[in-house]
Formats: sequence, structure tokens, C-alpha cells
Amino acid sequence: MVSQPQEHPPTPWHAGEQALQQRVGVAERMQAIGSRVIRDHLPEQHRDFYRQLPFILLGSVDAEGQPWASILEGRPGFAHAPEPHLLQLDCRPDPSDPAAANLADGAAVGLLGIELHSRRRNRVNGHVTGASATGFGVRVEQAFGNCPQYIQQREAHFVREPGPRQGLQLQRLEALDEAARELIRGADTCFVASYADPDGDPARRSVDVSHRGGQTGFVQVEGDCLSIPDFAGNLFFNTLGNLLLNPRAGLLFIDFSSGDLLQLSGHSEIVFDGPEVTAFQGAERLWRLHVTQVLRRPAALALRWTPGKRQFAGTGRGSRPEAGIQLPVHL
Repeated sequence: MVSQPQEHPPTPWHAGEQALQQRVGVAERMQAIGSRVIRDHLPEQHRDFYRQLPFILLGSVDAEGQPWASILEGRPGFAHAPEPHLLQLDCRPDPSDPAAANLADGAAVGLLGIELHSRRRNRVNGHVTGASATGFGVRVEQAFGNCPQYIQQREAHFVREPGPRQGLQLQRLEALDEAARELIRGADTCFVASYADPDGDPARRSVDVSHRGGQTGFVQVEGDCLSIPDFAGNLFFNTLGNLLLNPRAGLLFIDFSSGDLLQLSGHSEIVFDGPEVTAFQGAERLWRLHVTQVLRRPAALALRWTPGKRQFAGTGRGSRPEAGIQLPVHL
């Protein structure tokens, strides 16, 4: 008797993520994990989590197909889930933010809820619905937690009421200047937006915004090229999987003491091995961003942060975050 071929179970991973999982030998394991931890709705504890946040990270794509990483802020409760398949944001990006033009109904977006003092984070990917002058919703298509690794603890507080800041001077630069490089060299945290169109179909677009962290100076900058090490993580490869299919990326750096924002966009390349990777102790690979657009928005945020307990020892190239024990994913 000839057995009938079995259908493969549906997978939450696109071709780029699967290629990297196969490269490191975890494809079969991640197939089983992905179907268990990636949901199409927000469980109750995630809904509670978003309600307590004063800010959320946003990944969006502009009309030229360039991704941007942004931050939205509001009094706790501004992000809330009236039902498990919808996350509502009662705010809009500042008009100086490139994301302001990217949130029409049907647009693919990624959201990252992150609480720096508790080092907890959750992700939502989906499409905009119910966009208005005062806010927008995101129809949840993927929702999942991430572990606390590489998150520097900080306590947030408002210095003014959140909302558009009058007289904000948007600085659009042709290239990184020394002030931008200084902010990058002094950073221990950044956020990256990326996206992929599976099978080349924009209707299936998946946008992601992710956290990257390390010691101060973990992002190297030379001219208009940034090098970002990729340390051991959850093996989802959401960001690098996107970059494998589509090299465009956007980065956000926050000056946590002044509220200044530096938003970068450009094209990337992944470096899997060689002396450049081994120069970053503990890095498993790295990727570069060749910056083509630079936006600086001084004091754009009403939020400020004060440092908490430092999570990592050492600085700069040649040292790595103290990964320690693998902590559980927030499910």
C-alpha cells in the first residue's frame, strides 16, 4: 500500500527566515516552535502589557519602498486592544516623522511594545485599519514575545504632555555628520525596521521593527556605513530574514536624556563570517547599513529616560553582551 504524501503544516516563517534557520541547522525545531508561540491574536496578558506602555516602536514603509523605524508616545492606555485581533493606537506620528504618510488603511506595519525598566517586549505585525486624524488600528496577524536579552534598563518619565511639539525643526541631512556619528558611537540601544514581500507580492508584505542592544559602542560607524553585530538570539531571524530577501532597512537612535531622535534609512548587506565578524567578540554574524537618508529631530519626544542597572560589561569592539542564561520568552 502506497502511503499518501502528508501535507506540510502551515509555517509562520517566510523564505528568508527559513533560509537562515536552515543555515544554522534549526529549521525543523523552529517550525515546531513557530506554530506554537506565534499567534494571530493578542492573549490577555499581552493586551494588559500594551495598556501600561507610555511608548511603542513602529516600523512602516514609505511610498518609495524605504522602511523607517519610529517611536510613538502617549499616556499609558494610548495603546490598547479592544479585542484580541486589534491593537488600537490613540495617536499619530508627528508630521516631521516619515511614518506620518505611511499609515493609510491597508498599509503593512510592525509594532514593538517594550518596557525598558522590566526588559519585557512583545511584537505585533499586521495591517493598518481605521486610520483617522487622531489614531489608527493594527489588525493583528502575528503576535509574539521576545526574551529580555540585551535590553538596557531605563526608567521613563514625561517632561511635557505627549503630542506634536510646536516649532520642531526637522533636520534632513545628505549624510551623517559628526554629531550623528557621536550619538551612534555612544548608543547601547537602537531599533531597526525591515520588511519582505513573500514571493514578490506586496499584498503579502510583512513589516517588522526590532530592538538591538549591547554595550556602549556596539554599533560601529565609519563614514556613512554602520556595522551592527548579531549576537545569539531566539533564532527567529525576523530582521535578517527580511534583509536576506530585501536589503532595505531603517534605524532609529534615541538620545534618552534629551529626547532627540536620529532616523536613518538605507540598504544593507549581511556578513556571515570572516575577520570582520570575529572582531566583534561573541557576534555570530554582522550586517552593515549603508546610509542614504538621515533625519534628525531635536527634542522630538516628551519622554526622557534615566539609566537603571547596567546589564552588560565592557565596551566597544572586541567585547560582547553578557548573554548569561537564556531567559524564557514572554508568551
